[in-house]
Amino acid sequence: MSDIDINALAFNVSIPEHLRWRDERRGEEFELQSITVRLLADGSLAAKAYGRPVAGGRGAYVSFAVRRSAEIDALITEAATEASHRWAAHAGLG
Repeated sequence: MSDIDINALAFNVSIPEHLRWRDERRGEEFELQSITVRLLADGSLAAKAYGRPVAGGRGAYVSFAVRRSAEIDALITEAATEASHRWAAHAGLG
């Protein structure tokens, strides 16, 4: 084991259209389009959903709590497993 202190690893996964949902912040409706998943130092996962304003425009990409469902939980689990394979197979700096 090395002395390198890694606090978290993170990746983004797109939410398939059929699993997307909408949420509201300060009177504005957002469509949640991606999830950022973090692998924490203790091995657990943390996740935030991000979306854009439904009305369009140059609104910010805003974070929300992830909606819990069997399908969303499976998406996060499958994405974490795939991310672990990609990390393990990295080719170093290009």
